[in-house]
Amino acid sequence: VQLQASGGGLVQAGGALRLSCVVSGGTVSDYIVGWFRQAPGKGREFVAGINRITVSAWYSDPVQGRFTISRENAKNTVYLQMISLKPEDTAVYYCAASQKWYGVKIPTDFGSWGQGTQVTVSS
Repeated sequence: VQLQASGGGLVQAGGALRLSCVVSGGTVSDYIVGWFRQAPGKGREFVAGINRITVSAWYSDPVQGRFTISRENAKNTVYLQMISLKPEDTAVYYCAASQKWYGVKIPTDFGSWGQGTQVTVSS
């Protein structure tokens, strides 16, 4: 399965962005899809995940209540809606697919990755 992330950009603190992850070569609801981010000089950090078949979701503590992951089966796409953005949200954001189980957060448990999309939040 292949994934392509898009939707990043430059936004002021307090603003919002919506990232998209289009899945091809497979059906999006057959996979767990997660969003990760990587800031300069830091490791890849889990952000949010959405379960296969159902739309159950889980989030990291720093984004809980501000970010929402969702899926549109007809477009084979997973979204990450981000609101109340903070400068510390600045990073390259990646989407990835896993065939593991609900709650998975470790990058090595995701077998397919899209290219990143840059999100920059200015103060």
